[in-house]
Amino acid sequence: MVSDPTHPYINNPLARRIGAQPTFRVADLTNPNIKPWAKEIMKRENERVLAGGIGFTPRSSCLPAGAPAFMLFPVVEPIFFVQSPKVVLMIFAGDAQTRHIYLDVPHSAHLQPSWYGESVGHYDGDTLVVDTIGFNDKTCVDNFRTPHSEKLHVVERWKLADDKILRLTFTVDDPDTFNEPWTAAYSFHRIERPLFDEEGCAENNTLLFDYHIPIAEKADF
Repeated sequence: MVSDPTHPYINNPLARRIGAQPTFRVADLTNPNIKPWAKEIMKRENERVLAGGIGFTPRSSCLPAGAPAFMLFPVVEPIFFVQSPKVVLMIFAGDAQTRHIYLDVPHSAHLQPSWYGESVGHYDGDTLVVDTIGFNDKTCVDNFRTPHSEKLHVVERWKLADDKILRLTFTVDDPDTFNEPWTAAYSFHRIERPLFDEEGCAENNTLLFDYHIPIAEKADF
């Protein structure tokens, strides 16, 4: 998705440079690849933002992002890669959300839908290929709050362009949400820093935003 041209997205760094007010993302709903049910959800989200509401993102309330939205977390915190012979871990430094990519194995025969699905991978030369299925439908595929169904299938190709740039190309296929698969690309810049202690972050975080998470009136035990 891209921004509605009549409501351009202005992030914090751009706002400081041009002296404008930051905005939340408003999606351009003329995209012909989105099926009607998904477009209606996005229309509702657009209207909420335009009425002065908050443009929800998983990072706002410390929720799991799913994929490919995991790669779209704010760039102020890096993603760490941990490689072993059988598993690759991708750890987002912000609140230690972790993806597990199991190498050189097939997908499980009977998957229960989950936030990050099941990722299996292999190396194609110097490219890590990751195939993920088994998602639940509680996440969005991007920061424009584009929904998806449990049929979401994501294939990623991770490759070092040089010693400082990691390139990602990924394809998203969900026949219940999109009229045809689509592909996008993203680049990451290598930095050197330790993995600090996990920050305090929970789904009912109300420090910045209040999404009215239900709170029990009494303890369960």
